[in-house]
Amino acid sequence: MFLAGSSVVVGKLILETFPVFLASGLRFAVSSLILLPIILRKEGKIIFTIDKRDWVILLMQAFTGVFLFSFLLLYGLRITGGIESGIILSTAPAVIGIISFVFLKERVDIIKGIGLAFSVIGLIAINLLGDVEQEGFGLWKLVGNLFVFIAVIGEALFTILSKFLSNKVSSVMIAASASFFGFIMFMPLSIYEAVHFDFSKTTFIDWLFIIYYGAFVTVISFILWFHGVQLVNGSTAAVFSSILPISSLLLSVIILKEPFMLGHIVGITSILSGIVFIVMYSKKDERKIVASEKRISTK
Repeated sequence: MFLAGSSVVVGKLILETFPVFLASGLRFAVSSLILLPIILRKEGKIIFTIDKRDWVILLMQAFTGVFLFSFLLLYGLRITGGIESGIILSTAPAVIGIISFVFLKERVDIIKGIGLAFSVIGLIAINLLGDVEQEGFGLWKLVGNLFVFIAVIGEALFTILSKFLSNKVSSVMIAASASFFGFIMFMPLSIYEAVHFDFSKTTFIDWLFIIYYGAFVTVISFILWFHGVQLVNGSTAAVFSSILPISSLLLSVIILKEPFMLGHIVGITSILSGIVFIVMYSKKDERKIVASEKRISTK
């Protein structure tokens, strides 16, 4: 989650040199070069057993959670701050809950409802209080925040679509297919921007940012996360997801020298409170599942 949070800062640094689609294409080229050989070596035979339905879902995941998420996030980062972007990204658990309630008809009790409400309040705080503290109301900054929030919706759809995949598709397979399909989707516009881009202006540091974005943010953080969640319960994993906005906030202040204001404090406090309530809801569900399993075992 710390690596995932650093994506906000490194994304802004990359955009100082590279255009959006070229940066995304290069990022997923790097991640594909790392993940595809791993998949072919470990799960090469399984690829041919995946049915058409799962491939369609994998394509949809790549479009929502990779293509839409990446270019909306990067365009948002061009006109808004790293602190705001990181805090908005932390609303993903709440957005997943809302989408699950609307489309999957999952029940939302009072505790989870309070958690979702806190997340909404946090979004309002960073969009209104943050701009008030600065010179006037930043309309373009508000648009940037909206882009980042729509990117979060894409990421949430990516997670929800995972529920419809069969057991044949592993987490590493999902990461590899998302990177490869994302690279294919970005390729046409990446080539167009590459033709009109002056590569002589790039430095060694610029390419290190691209490699970091592809290798660490896209590959290593994903693998670490899914290996971690195999060893802890869902509630614990949800708690650690709050590291993402804290990471992006600290790195934005330290590296990007962005000011940390009252609106940010109210926003992140509210959103983290929402995460706590959602975790409480998750623990309640886990206790119900354990109790149900005990009743079944006794029968």
